Order: sequence, then structure tokens, then C-alpha cells
Amino acid sequence: MKKIYMLLVIIVFKAEAQSSALAIADSLYALGNYSKAINVYATIGGMSPSLQIARCYKAIGNYEKAIAQYENLVKENPDLQIASFELGKLFFKVKDFNEARKLFSKLVSINGQNPEYYYYLGETFRELEQSASSLVAYKNAVQIDSTHLRSLFQLGKYFTIKQERDNALRYVDTGLRFYENDISLINLKALIYYNDGQYEKAIPWLERVLELGERKEYVYEKLGHSYFKNWDFEKAKNTYQTLISINDTNSETYFGLAEVYRKNKQLDSAEVFIKKAMDVKRPIFAQGYSSLAGFARERNDLKTALEYYKLAHKEMPTEPRHYFQICTVYDRLAENANKKLEYYENFSKLYGREQPYLSQMVAKRVSELKEQIHFDAD
Repeated sequence: MKKIYMLLVIIVFKAEAQSSALAIADSLYALGNYSKAINVYATIGGMSPSLQIARCYKAIGNYEKAIAQYENLVKENPDLQIASFELGKLFFKVKDFNEARKLFSKLVSINGQNPEYYYYLGETFRELEQSASSLVAYKNAVQIDSTHLRSLFQLGKYFTIKQERDNALRYVDTGLRFYENDISLINLKALIYYNDGQYEKAIPWLERVLELGERKEYVYEKLGHSYFKNWDFEKAKNTYQTLISINDTNSETYFGLAEVYRKNKQLDSAEVFIKKAMDVKRPIFAQGYSSLAGFARERNDLKTALEYYKLAHKEMPTEPRHYFQICTVYDRLAENANKKLEYYENFSKLYGREQPYLSQMVAKRVSELKEQIHFDAD
């Protein structure tokens, strides 16, 4: 009887000691003192402390030891879903997508009612560039949980890239019905309308993105362009000016602002911003000269336009349109048909095979000029 009593005392003492040690280890873990927590968990042993050791290694960034710890735990406890799930996410984090896929596939076969398993399976398939399989996984996640926002976002994003507007909106709108302020979904909805050329519909969603604090350059850029396309020139100007205050080294912003002024018949202001764009970035000089040539043509100043087109061609001789514009402007300026013909024939030599549409127009004009020269000779 005495022996039994002593055995019970020892068991109770050990249990209390383990409970005390576990409390200390958990406290160290909660406070981020992971190395000390590992040492204490190691003295306890068992499934739960082993899982915590793996989490500690992951928290301090020692992924190799964390993976080894998780793998041992999964091997000894194959039905412990939490260990397999965390190991799968860790493989995903270190970009070992094949191993992650194996684990998530195993988990959905064990528990096919967990949308997170399907979501992460979809993520691994996406990284492995197996889009069909990723779509199936995301759709399964949504079928189990219709409010699974990350899966809805990935489905919406996929169909946005594929320019399947209706399918994209279906998933995005489903997500927004459950969480109307989800910035990722709002951003995506704005992009769907923008890419579809529905600028008026894109505007309120882009404005909403800014209201929610997503003040990124691309948002202002798309909003400015949408205002411009919607003929709201004052808002377009203000948006581009805000963008310049954020980043004054992006030449495209100045080009966008110049286009707003040009459309609003303020050619002098448009020229100012074209020149600023050219100052910001040398490689776009050709685009700048081409824009300045266009402004000169609107003023019917063909000589200036011709000089700018020549500068554009000099900066970027591989662009056929610049030389084509030289031909058309010279055609209007000059009286000598032979000189005009020389320009057009030179275009055919330089770019004939590259630009079928322009070459067709050039060929037609060459034929007309030859006919004119023939009759003038007679």
C-alpha cells in the first residue's frame, strides 16, 4: 500500500512539474524568448511541446530546423493536421512548392471541408503555373465557404487578367457583399472597369481606393487618365499634379498632363509639360518631339512640325511612324513631286516589311506621285 501511495505521489509530482514547465515555456514563447522556450519544451517532451519547438524555430527564422522538427512530428503523428498544415505553409514560404502541394493535397483528402486547405493548395498550383488546378482549388474553397475572400480575390484576379469581365465581376462582387471595404477587391473592381475602357465606372472605385488609404502612384495615374477620358479635365489636372508632388521623376505623368492640356486646347501649357517630360528622362525624347510636332500641326505650323518629326526620327530611327509623319508633312509643304516621291520611296526601303498598313498607304501615294510626275513631264 505504501509503495502504491509513493508511486501516486511521484506521478502527481511529475505531472505538476511538467505543467509548471509547460507554463514557463508557453510564457517564454508568448514573450518572444524563443531560444529559452525551446530549451524548456525539450525537457518536457510529447506532441504539444514538439509542435511548439517547431513554431519557435520558425519564429526565429531557422527554417531548416523548423522543417526537420515538423517532419518528425508529422511522421510520428500522421493524423495531426495542424502540424501538416503549418509545415505546408512553411514549405510555401521557402518556395518549395512541390512539397507544399503534396501536403495540401494530403490535407484536402483527409478533411475536404476546410476551405483554407483548398486555398493554399490553389496558391501552390498558382506558383507552379498550373492555373487550371489552382482555379479548381479556389472554387472548392468558395463552394465550402462563400465568404472566403482570398479565394474570391484570386478568382477575380485570374479572370481580370484574362479580360473576362463578367466572370471577374461575379467573384469580386460576391466578396464585396460580405466585406464592402476590402481594399484588394475594390482595387480589382476598379481595374476591371479601367481595363475594359469603362472609365466612368472605374472612377468611383479608384476614388474609393484612395479614400481607404491606398495612395499608390498607379492609382493616381489610372484615376487621372480616367478623368481625362471622361472629359473631366480639371479633376484630371489636379490628379496628375498630385502625382507629380508624390514623384516628379516619372515622365509619363508629364505626358499625361500635357495630353489633358492639349485636349483642352491649351497648347502652350501642353508644350511646357512635354518639355518637362523630356527633361526628366532622355530615352523618351522621341515621344516628346513627336508630341511637340503634333502641337505644331494643330497650329498649322508645318515647318516646325517637320523639324520636330525629324528630331524624333533621329532619336528613334527604328520607329516607322516618325518617318511616315515626315513624309506626310513634307508632302503638304513641298511643291516638287520628285522630292516627295523620294521621301516615300525611302520609307518603303527602310520599313516596308515592318509596317504593312503604313506601307499600303505609302504605296498608294507613290503611285499617285508617279502618275503626277508622268503627266507633268508630258
